[in-house]
Amino acid sequence: MINSILLQAGAGGGMGQILMIVMVIIVFYFFMIRPQMRKAKLENAFKKSLEKGDKIVTIGGVHGKIVEVAENTLLVEVDQNVKLRIEKSAVSAEASKQFQTKEPKK
Repeated sequence: MINSILLQAGAGGGMGQILMIVMVIIVFYFFMIRPQMRKAKLENAFKKSLEKGDKIVTIGGVHGKIVEVAENTLLVEVDQNVKLRIEKSAVSAEASKQFQTKEPKK
């Protein structure tokens, strides 16, 4: 009888530990993994929506205007008669949004 009580107590403790691990995994998913997936999806949509005439900022801090869009690259004019060919992955979505909203109106 004592053995059966000890076995039941031990099984309940194991179930509690498994429940805690499951809860930690759920918390990690909702607070870390899911927001990262959403951010990556938004950045991919931003990079696909780039078109000629858009003003951008690269990850390295280079400001410019898109002159030509290719499959994986962009031709960016950074000054008069100065053009750079960059990868689309080098464009910073967050910095580009800030750059476009802070530009003074003429």
